[in-house]
Formats: sequence, C-alpha cells, structure tokens
Amino acid sequence: MALSVGDRIPNVTLMTMSGEGPRPVESDEVLGTGTVVLFAVPGAFTPTCSDHHLPGYVLRADELLAKGVDTIACIAVNDAFVLDAWGQARDTGDKILMLGDGNGEFTAAAGLELDGRGFGLGTRSQRYAAILDDGVVRELLVEPDPLGVTVSSADTVLERL
Repeated sequence: MALSVGDRIPNVTLMTMSGEGPRPVESDEVLGTGTVVLFAVPGAFTPTCSDHHLPGYVLRADELLAKGVDTIACIAVNDAFVLDAWGQARDTGDKILMLGDGNGEFTAAAGLELDGRGFGLGTRSQRYAAILDDGVVRELLVEPDPLGVTVSSADTVLERL
C-alpha cells in the first residue's frame, strides 16, 4: 500500500555522504523532525531528473527555506557515491540533503516503486514530492508521468507550503 497523507514515513536506513565516506542515517532521524520537503527521482544523472527536477529545487531552495522548511532532501534508488557526485555536478551545496536508497528499502516501504526494467533501470522510485511535518505526510504529490515534472516540482511545492 502506498504512503498517503496522514501516514508516518517508513523508518529505514539510508546512506548519505560525509567527509569520511558513506554514512548510514535513519530516515526518521533525517526526515522526521520539523518541516521537510522530500523529493524523489527515478535516477540520478537521468535527463529529466538532472535537467529539470533537481535544478528546480536548487534554484528555489532559499525560497523553500524562507517559507519555514527545515530540510530539503532528495532521495533516489542510487548509492551514496552516485548521489554525492550528482549533487556536486548540480551544485546542491549544503541546501539539499542527498539520500541514497541503494537497496530501494525506503521506496518499497513507501509503496512508491517504479518498474524501470523496460529501460534497463530495474526497480526505481516514482517521481514525487512530499511535505512532511515531524515525519508525517502533509502533502504527497506523485507524478502521473515519470518523465514529467509538474506536480512534484519545486514551484508546486512552494504553492502548497
């Protein structure tokens, strides 16, 4: 069953990059306090994700933070090394927390998997954005077309805050 408004986010181990290398973090620890904007992409470095989805959040990060967002996080079924390299390539700086869901455990627990086998990608995450309040889903904006960035865009999230 897919995550929905009013649900608590699943608590699983994710990976993020630190100065010493990949570091495990619990999703409840990094996404469960304050107002969090979480957006998910099917894959780092893929065209729509790299050219439209992530850049929108980079460009609008200051506006999101000014509206009371405590954390902006990006999650993908990729490893922490890939997400770190992607964040550096797209200049996310310290404004966006890049979270690797390498085994797809968060994505599966949230019920938001995407079957990318037809494209050679395996199981990935659907493209979505969520506004979380202390780990509880206030808004869940799942893209009807994984190649589009409409309902999960930074602009839409700003309107919903």
